[in-house]
Amino acid sequence: MLFRRWAARAARGFAVASCALAVLVPSLAEAGPVVDHVRASGKIRLAYRESAVPFSYLDAQGRPVGYALDLCLKVAEAVRRQLGLDRLEPEFVPVTPASRIRAIVEGRAELECGSTTNNAERRKTVAFTVPHYITGARYAVRPDSGIDDLPQFEGRKLVSTRGTTPLKAVDQANRERLLRITLLEAPDHAQAIEMVERGEADGFVMDDVLLYGLIANRPDPAKLKVVGKFLTIEPLAIMLSKDDPGFKRIVDDEMRRLIRSGEIEALYERWFLRPIPPNDVSLNLPMSYLLKDFWKYPTDQVPF
Repeated sequence: MLFRRWAARAARGFAVASCALAVLVPSLAEAGPVVDHVRASGKIRLAYRESAVPFSYLDAQGRPVGYALDLCLKVAEAVRRQLGLDRLEPEFVPVTPASRIRAIVEGRAELECGSTTNNAERRKTVAFTVPHYITGARYAVRPDSGIDDLPQFEGRKLVSTRGTTPLKAVDQANRERLLRITLLEAPDHAQAIEMVERGEADGFVMDDVLLYGLIANRPDPAKLKVVGKFLTIEPLAIMLSKDDPGFKRIVDDEMRRLIRSGEIEALYERWFLRPIPPNDVSLNLPMSYLLKDFWKYPTDQVPF
């Protein structure tokens, strides 16, 4: 119920804000550094993750694939059309949770196509487009752990991925509730989930959709399960530079077009409801009411 009230308020308030801001958006005649680089190079660099299933990860052949990457490729085509280019070649740039923001800020990628949360702290240095998923942080544990939620981690070990919002959220909760949890940091999601399997950690706190994706692609998915209430609410969105409003307008317009046309729903079905590589396992995650409500008035504005 709390999520539904938030989505309803967000949809009403952000629709008004979007209309008001529309008249202030600069045109491509005022092209900034991102547009200039794309036009001059004939390339658009897409930052991807190696294990953020199903948003951005490597398939069995080592190729970047995923829901967010498919969206970025749609956006790249819109950029090509808007700039009047005959060709625009996607170039894939690997990033980690710790390096993804720097890749955008330092101009090593035009779009970050993964599972990055749009929040106030990050908006100080980067921009985000319309969220493509809304999730929350929960816990992956072994079925025999006896853990159902955060309080059961008291005095135990909990891992998360370095540079992520769930890590910051659980650190704050640990200090505020005096749980005496030993927090461990892993360089990426794949290593974190392996630490739980090996018994080096009692749980892995991360966005639940990522946990489901990671577990589905483990050799023995029955060795892990997802538990607990949401620790956070995470609107996930493509990340881009805040220094080129003209480029951002193209990205935002294409995301809104994909949502209003229904094309994004077909992409969602492909990655969340059908078998996906590398193991041809379906996540079976229907679209949440929170995301459906948010997409009624698609905007990049989020209340976090």
